[in-house]
Amino acid sequence: MRGHQFSVVRLFDRDPLPGPEDFDLLAVMGGPMSVHDESEHSWLIEEKSLIASCLQQGVFVLGICLGSQLLAECLGSPVRHNAHREIGWFPVNITADEGSLLHGFPEELMVFHWHGETYDLPPSTAHRAGSEGCLVQAFEHASALGLQFHLEVKQDGVEQLLQHCGSEIGPGAFQQDPSAIRAGEELHREVARRHLFKLLDAIGARLTA
Repeated sequence: MRGHQFSVVRLFDRDPLPGPEDFDLLAVMGGPMSVHDESEHSWLIEEKSLIASCLQQGVFVLGICLGSQLLAECLGSPVRHNAHREIGWFPVNITADEGSLLHGFPEELMVFHWHGETYDLPPSTAHRAGSEGCLVQAFEHASALGLQFHLEVKQDGVEQLLQHCGSEIGPGAFQQDPSAIRAGEELHREVARRHLFKLLDAIGARLTA
């Protein structure tokens, strides 16, 4: 894709972690666990150590959902329960200046959410997006970007979430039922995907500048 090489590490399957010298970009994705579940998922300790090493060495880190929470913690912002659980398609409000990786994104973008934890804006970062249900939806660091929401969502991913995590859906103001989530996926996925590639191209351009 775009001439880049990719490798996938499944920590839950005990795949060995690479070192910061082995890649140019670390993408840390989501999961149903919390950053605090180290006793149940000991690989979280290794993952946090890798993220911290990348930050120290200036290797770019992209954190998505749980990945952004791990990134925030490594940057010094504790993760806690949010006042609202966000599950489904809700808009985020984006503020990005010309130097931001999110420059050129619309001021409001409909995106997919599945999280119940949050954090304050980490030190030495810029606030890039928020929503009615969650103040910090995106933050940017000199060598990192954290997104609480999902631009990468696809139909099979939505179905797997509904199958394995559907019991998490409740009656909250920022939670949609499965039918609304499926309808939102059909309606918004292509716009989200387009902005995902716009973001990845921006990251790639920064890394090769």
